[in-house]
Amino acid sequence: MSKIRIAIFGGSGYGGSELLRILLFHPNAEIVLVTANEHAGKPVSSVHRNLNSLTELMFEKAPEDLGSLSYVDVVFFGLPHGQALDLIPNLPPSVKAIDLSGDFRIDDAETFEAYYEIKHAGEFQSKFVYGLTETNRDAIISAQYIANPGCFATATALALAPLAKSGLLTGKVIVDAKTGSSGSGAKPAANTHHPQRMNSFYAYKPFKHQHVPEIVQHLKALGDFDNQLVFMTHSLPVSRGIFASCYAETSAKLTNEDALGLFRNFYSGSYFVRFADGSPDINWVKNTNFCDIFVHTNGENIVVFSAIDNLVKGAAGQAVQNMNLMFGLDERTGLIFPGGNP
Repeated sequence: MSKIRIAIFGGSGYGGSELLRILLFHPNAEIVLVTANEHAGKPVSSVHRNLNSLTELMFEKAPEDLGSLSYVDVVFFGLPHGQALDLIPNLPPSVKAIDLSGDFRIDDAETFEAYYEIKHAGEFQSKFVYGLTETNRDAIISAQYIANPGCFATATALALAPLAKSGLLTGKVIVDAKTGSSGSGAKPAANTHHPQRMNSFYAYKPFKHQHVPEIVQHLKALGDFDNQLVFMTHSLPVSRGIFASCYAETSAKLTNEDALGLFRNFYSGSYFVRFADGSPDINWVKNTNFCDIFVHTNGENIVVFSAIDNLVKGAAGQAVQNMNLMFGLDERTGLIFPGGNP
């Protein structure tokens, strides 16, 4: 097949950097446009030094007339929340879009506006498919627009999806999730800049994290999930990785063999979900598109640990995985690469 012609809007941040790192070596991809208004005219490799000698692409200003992008097959949007809302509706009808922000993840307008404090997409929202690849493949294959999941939402939903689908969850579901500093973006800010986090550990956004309604919405779509989700986020003193610890009660007594069998069956066709023998470790998934999961039960109580790279499986890698499905490719294409050790 001919190569997929790709534009990246917002290529100077961490998400854009990872999209470039992956797509430059994707056998079916050709990057034809990378925008970053503040870096327009600069070589991509002058901003992303890890790409030095690997690309001659230049950053450009975003075109004012998005109708001019008819030569593009798909646009990745790696922009701050609120910007893709105004841009994607103006793309040519032939162009697909994958949005890495939260602009199109929440169906309910009131809920979205309460968490994001920006106006909802309205009727245009119905055109978007939620892009958690392992649970929504069939819809993604035929989608024109993808709302790529948030990083915490990816780690949490993958940990809980088999239990939500089975209807086994009862009572509260408690999630204790931790993330590295790159999840806060490339621009430093108070309490998110890595030097402030390097030797520290703290919680943030209690009961207010914007990924909560996203997780609940998707688990309800998978099964009869009407449980209370108690979700807490913490800042890890590392640069990359998310570790989610999920605790719940089950309506039926399970053995560890039962629980693992349930998870293995649910993810039987999912190459990027791996099962760890004991607790996962974010070092094993850093720089990869894998999600490592461990499940353990004492009968009525169950714990699921999941670990991902927040910038790859939690953002750019999953976006490319979704692109592959949208264009009829094996979802693993361009994404099979290991992490480092150590």
